[in-house]
Amino acid sequence: MQLPHNRDVSLFIWITRGQGVAILDGARRGVGTHNALFVPAHELMALDIGRQGYGQVLVIPFGSALPFPENPYHVRIRDVGAQKELTGLMETLGREQTGNLAHSDEAMAAYALLIATWLRRQLLDSPEEPRVSAAGRLCSAYCARIADDHMTGATMADHAQALGVTPTHLTRVCRQQLGRTAATLLTERQLHAARSLLVDTDVAVQDIARHLGFGSAAYFTRFIQHHTGETPTRLRRHG
Repeated sequence: MQLPHNRDVSLFIWITRGQGVAILDGARRGVGTHNALFVPAHELMALDIGRQGYGQVLVIPFGSALPFPENPYHVRIRDVGAQKELTGLMETLGREQTGNLAHSDEAMAAYALLIATWLRRQLLDSPEEPRVSAAGRLCSAYCARIADDHMTGATMADHAQALGVTPTHLTRVCRQQLGRTAATLLTERQLHAARSLLVDTDVAVQDIARHLGFGSAAYFTRFIQHHTGETPTRLRRHG
């Protein structure tokens, strides 16, 4: 989850050990133990809690009737009772998933509903999010664009023009809000997509290059070598 990416499913993430950094809702956020993240489907995100970090993830299919919120959220849970309640729900749901028990589908749906209810209660008790600045709105809009359009071959300058700002301004705002430049964010999203297709599918390299908007397989190969130190074939072989 370290590279920025988006998914066709929503994620509820409960961190129980470690600390690090997340990108969510167009902002860079410090995260740590007993933090909950809700990431709606198609939302650009990244999460790095280090090698010693540990968390649990609930995957919610797109279009699910479960009452999770529509917007992304990051909540720090300080109440010990609430921490124990959620940890228990997540662990019990995991046992239902792996235990080969009768009626496990119904049980998992019930626990997922309880987790959604737990989150909604925590949001009621959480302080209101500060008003989003113009810089925050610009970053959020840029993140939404590259989540949708990272396979079109559009450059950072193309996205800046579509957003009505200069590449220099977009770069400065992204560095301020996200800790990386606008061009780096786009490159990392493309790299995540490339790695996923190379490792998780058997699609030919030239077809991946075309699918991701690269001008040629040779250009795609140079891109992968520059950012990973390996050719696409070796990256696919090593996973």
